[in-house]
Amino acid sequence: MLHHTPLISTIVAGIGLAFLFGVLANRLRVPPLVGYLLAGIFVGPFTPGFVADQSLANQLAELGVILLMFGVGLHFSIKDLLSVSAIAVPGAIVQIAVATVLGLGIGMLMGWTIPAGLMFGLALSTASTIVLLRALQEQRLIDTRRGRIAVGWLIVEDIAMVLALVMLPSLASLVNGPSGAGEQDWIAARLDLGLPGILAVTLAKVVAFVAFMLVVGRRVIPWGLHIVAHMGSRELFRMAVLAIALCVAFGAAQLFGVSLALGAFFAGMILSESELSHQAAQETLPLRDAFSVLFFVSVGMLFDPSILWHHPLPVLSVLFIILIGKSVVAFLIVLAFHYPVRTALTISASLAQIGEFSYILAELGVRLELMPEQARTFILAGAILSILCNPLMFAAIDFLDEKIEGKKPPQPGAAEETPAAAPAAAAAPDAKSVDKEKDLHVTEQEDHIILVGFGRVGALVGEALRERGSSFVAIEEADKVVERLLAKEIEVVVGNAANLEVLKAANLARARCLVLAIPHAFEAGQVAQQARTMNPGCRIIACTYSDAETEHLVNLGATYVVMGEKEIARGITQYLFTDVMASDGGGMRMSAAEPEGQAESA
Repeated sequence: MLHHTPLISTIVAGIGLAFLFGVLANRLRVPPLVGYLLAGIFVGPFTPGFVADQSLANQLAELGVILLMFGVGLHFSIKDLLSVSAIAVPGAIVQIAVATVLGLGIGMLMGWTIPAGLMFGLALSTASTIVLLRALQEQRLIDTRRGRIAVGWLIVEDIAMVLALVMLPSLASLVNGPSGAGEQDWIAARLDLGLPGILAVTLAKVVAFVAFMLVVGRRVIPWGLHIVAHMGSRELFRMAVLAIALCVAFGAAQLFGVSLALGAFFAGMILSESELSHQAAQETLPLRDAFSVLFFVSVGMLFDPSILWHHPLPVLSVLFIILIGKSVVAFLIVLAFHYPVRTALTISASLAQIGEFSYILAELGVRLELMPEQARTFILAGAILSILCNPLMFAAIDFLDEKIEGKKPPQPGAAEETPAAAPAAAAAPDAKSVDKEKDLHVTEQEDHIILVGFGRVGALVGEALRERGSSFVAIEEADKVVERLLAKEIEVVVGNAANLEVLKAANLARARCLVLAIPHAFEAGQVAQQARTMNPGCRIIACTYSDAETEHLVNLGATYVVMGEKEIARGITQYLFTDVMASDGGGMRMSAAEPEGQAESA
């Protein structure tokens, strides 16, 4: 019965087992994505029991990549991309070149041809965008400068892989003759262009796509979304956001030959300039999470565990290139640009894995007879194991940073996460740039208010505190918000309040009150729990959007919880009974739309 509905059975098996193994991983204090990968192995063809449809799983996973890259684009402006291009472009190119040479070395030792070794190394050189983004989200580094460098680095890698995929058929024709040419770009095939011509055509397509998005998309996409927003239908707004993400990604792949992920990223980046970008990100979040889980499940389905004991040395060699070779090269490149050690470590950990483009390159290489099937097996094994090891790489950042720099974080003062050669601030953080992970600014205030989050709610609370002259310290992690706070001369501790060191830097132990103006109840609960331990007498005020969230925060130590819906209802009823009904002489007037006899009295 299951195989009569392969799409449904694949989704049910993937999501269901991913949930179970994700919960188990969480209980074992490892990232949930490890559980998602194990779920894929269980429904894959190399383990007994039910086998999900691999092709359907891959297509569902591609939707997750599109939506995730669209979401990243919503938080990644064109200005941000250009600001990291000076390091992302040369860094990605050098790192790809070194990893390719290392892969060529393994290929030569295995007795493969030079083209096969080059293909093998190229597949090991590119990191997985979706794995990187999940890691940065878990570490809360997406909005940091080093997070932007990592994302920009991956964008350059994606563009390089797009060029490689287009050039491979022509390379196959040179190596294997016309029979191994495969499918070529139709322009190059019609004009009978050589390898330089194909490269020029591909670059022209990428440039044309970027120009089209900057000239046409920059005007049409925000304009269309605003029109839909003014219709007042949340359902249509959600559909418009999804249509923009999917249609732009698909159109970019079909018309310009760029990857679906790159097209979705540019769509989100264009939309980020609209004031509706925050709402658009919220509407796509559930689908992004669900389909990104299916991506990891689909990766797990490719893994054959028997390769670990049949070919251990080649697998270890591949892991060495991915985890050590690429990381060391990236670390040295970032240091060469005079960035802090911690930034170099973050970039190194971000690139210590491979993913979707590696599978595509391996599959195409085998089909074009440029690479043996054994090489594809090693690439898949390296991908699975590197993804499993990637959380450990991030966990080792703090330890290595302390050992290399010879100091214990955090230290008083502030430092910038900009190249050392660039103009820097003196001793205190300024409005231009802040390194919120390297050193924490430690406040000297006592008996003060700590305001966590300076979003829509926190900004209003902060302005009210400023008007009344109340002493307070803000805790915020978004770079752009931090810049605005420092420009207004508001003292801010930069970081995530769930981090115990950040709370210590805000001097929570001697604070009078803690205001949690963040919309995420689980994160707010972590902060409240730690705050209650550090300062039992501190008053903790939080905001929620449901009764369940309210109960959750109260159980974790919140003193007073404000629920958004109740406050809105209170404001409406206050106006209703003090202004509307008072002006009507104690009774409500019947509107024209109400039938006679249905007016209510006060």
